[in-house]
Amino acid sequence: MKNKKHILLTNDDGIGSPGLRAAAASLANLGHVTVAAPNDHFSHFGRGFLRQATGQIQRQQMEINGQTWEVYAVDGSPSQTTLHALLEILPQKPDLVVSGINFGENISIDVTSSGTVGAAFESASYGIPSLSASMQILQEEWDSYHVDVDFSIAAHFTRYFAALLLEKKMPVDVDILNVTVPVGATQKTPWRITRLARTRYYDPYVKRSGDWEDPAEINAHRFIPTSLPSDTDIYTTIIDKTVSVTPLSLDSTSRVDFSELNKLLQE
Repeated sequence: MKNKKHILLTNDDGIGSPGLRAAAASLANLGHVTVAAPNDHFSHFGRGFLRQATGQIQRQQMEINGQTWEVYAVDGSPSQTTLHALLEILPQKPDLVVSGINFGENISIDVTSSGTVGAAFESASYGIPSLSASMQILQEEWDSYHVDVDFSIAAHFTRYFAALLLEKKMPVDVDILNVTVPVGATQKTPWRITRLARTRYYDPYVKRSGDWEDPAEINAHRFIPTSLPSDTDIYTTIIDKTVSVTPLSLDSTSRVDFSELNKLLQE
């Protein structure tokens, strides 16, 4: 097809993730989909680079919609994987990059630690329309695949917003759409434009069995503040059980009045 759209699909849960497969199946009829994902879990890796990564790319096969696809497993973080795909695997810049579907909701200021969102930031930095998608899970275990998670509804909304990004040009300063689907959603569940909740959602704690010299792991519990504005992503996803769509910007500059800040700093 002469004008067939090209979509790069990646994630942070790894090439074996059912969420990745669900996204691939849902995006297949929007255009040509190239799947390139890390060869292992890289949850909470943000936009970081793993210096020990070899950057090796392995061709693998994946069954999608009854067809055998050639996909690419990259030894690197989500951000590194995205770069390897853009700089080596793809013959030209894709029309869209989709990252997900993630095991667990990527919401609040914690999106900066998300490898899923980090991959989307990497592609957005190249001027490519980018979508990060995640599905709420009820377990507090994000580094393993949960066989009881049904990604069909999250895949529906992933396809819906991917189609919009292929069709429409987003306003200036909308570089990424971060879509989060709550547990129990259906295709008829409404969606709402939201802003990031200015609070932690994942409350960290340390798991250590002995002294500081012994191994330790940082894990997290969910933390839902009792008072949240209704236009935030936490309120929308967790309390209102509505699909959250948060526009994200590459520009992290504070929205402070520069003249007032300048005055404060020079006093």
